[in-house]
Amino acid sequence: MLPALFLLVQACSEAPKQAEKTQPPAKPPEPVTGRYAFHQMYIAARSWAPDVMVLNLASIPLPEVQSVPGKAGAWQATFVSESRGRARMYTYSVVESAGNLHKGVFSGSEEQFSGQRGQQRPFLAEALKTDSDEVYKEALKHAAEYDKKHPGMIITFVLESTPRFPDPAWRVIWGESVSTSNFSVYIDATTGKYLQTMR
Repeated sequence: MLPALFLLVQACSEAPKQAEKTQPPAKPPEPVTGRYAFHQMYIAARSWAPDVMVLNLASIPLPEVQSVPGKAGAWQATFVSESRGRARMYTYSVVESAGNLHKGVFSGSEEQFSGQRGQQRPFLAEALKTDSDEVYKEALKHAAEYDKKHPGMIITFVLESTPRFPDPAWRVIWGESVSTSNFSVYIDATTGKYLQTMR
């Protein structure tokens, strides 16, 4: 009787170990499109201010997240409220990362806002009818030669409304920022049509 009881107890104690071994490994974090991240942040911003408008949206490449054309591991958006006279930055990240990036939506502190910031002017969220993976494909049609000469270059996305174009526009940048890049393509954020190439 005792040996049988001992074997039963031993089998029970080993069962969790076997279950642990059979669990599949965790999937690596996957990057997301700008529009997906934007909508997560927009929901949070609407709870901050019902009259919220968009000032800008930008991709943030993360070394721990695989690079996929048209997607990024993190995105940052600035929203503004005319009634409050304030601006607030939000981030959406698929992982915890350096630079105060937290998984999911994270809101920053509020700042004063007087209607415009440099050339950037607020626009309604409804104007964003295209996504970063779509505009990347369109931009690539006008950047194939440059892209071929610079394989593996980081692609950065910035969405904003400026006097340059009537609608908000995506700027698809070959490089980490506007200041360090010598090639970028503008795509209309509402229609998805090519606008201009900057060299």
